[in-house]
Amino acid sequence: MIHFPAQRRGPLSALSLRLLAALGLVFLVVGAVWIGRDGYRDVNEDGLTLLDCFYYAVVSLSTTGYGDITPASQSARLTNVLLITPARVIFLIILVGTTLEVLTEQYRTGRRLSRWRRTVKDHVIICGYGTKGRSAVTALLENGLDKSRIVVVERNGAALRQATSAGLVAIEGSATRSTVLEEAHVRTAKAVIIATDSDDASVLVALTVRQLTAGQVRIIAAVREAENAPLLRQSGAHHVIVSSATAGRLLGLSTSAPPLIDVVEDLLTPGQGMALAMRSAERHEVGKSPRELESLVIALVRRGKVVTLADRAGAVVETGDMLVHVRDDRPTASTAPTSSPRA
Repeated sequence: MIHFPAQRRGPLSALSLRLLAALGLVFLVVGAVWIGRDGYRDVNEDGLTLLDCFYYAVVSLSTTGYGDITPASQSARLTNVLLITPARVIFLIILVGTTLEVLTEQYRTGRRLSRWRRTVKDHVIICGYGTKGRSAVTALLENGLDKSRIVVVERNGAALRQATSAGLVAIEGSATRSTVLEEAHVRTAKAVIIATDSDDASVLVALTVRQLTAGQVRIIAAVREAENAPLLRQSGAHHVIVSSATAGRLLGLSTSAPPLIDVVEDLLTPGQGMALAMRSAERHEVGKSPRELESLVIALVRRGKVVTLADRAGAVVETGDMLVHVRDDRPTASTAPTSSPRA
């Protein structure tokens, strides 16, 4: 099942408001009839009880009108003309409006689904919306990817609601099933990020994606244990990130070289100061040493492979190279207002 981003006010909220309005009209009519009950005539000629007032209000607003209770006095008839008849019209509008709201919502959802299926392409599929999945989505959005090009696959109901509340399209189901990945249009996706809770599930997801896409879609996976990384690569993952090993290295650095932790956090946290970025080499930079460039280049990406500056091949920038550099990611400071000169 495909879940679209949550609306500001759902149909259940709209129906609840209409129900409260209808009940309010019923109680308003009951109060008016009860106050002027002496002006109404009952076929039993025993006067109107409170239950009779509720009965008359319901049959009048629903336009049933059995005629066993009728307004006899002038004041009762005036109340019927000025209050009960308009209330009847409003009550019918609420009922018809509720029906139209339900039908319109179903039609709108169907239109959104068909339009999404026609236009979804070059998107990123996030398998798992836990801590790793949410962090991956945040990084994608910070790098300029539009929310409409992110699809979350998750079987946990609470995580699904979080994804739709964040404005993402979410598909309910296990990413290990080919039918669920087909719903996410995995064949036309740009990349698949596997952020499941277990390494076993990650391997199954990678195998399923590779089978469906014939290896044409980039697969990035995260694993807990380093010994499972080779298995994931054999399953079709192009990049494997070992979360436990990375966390362990950071813990070790925090003891032996604490300042390095601050540098790593600065590089990975947007808006803090430094940030890793990648751009294409410009024409005037070709043929120069990366160390001579204005940007602080730390590596080159040449024909899909990373070339470090320590390598002989990384001594000169070539045409088509991508430059991995450190950029200034601090927010632009607003210009402070200048004080008026003293007289």
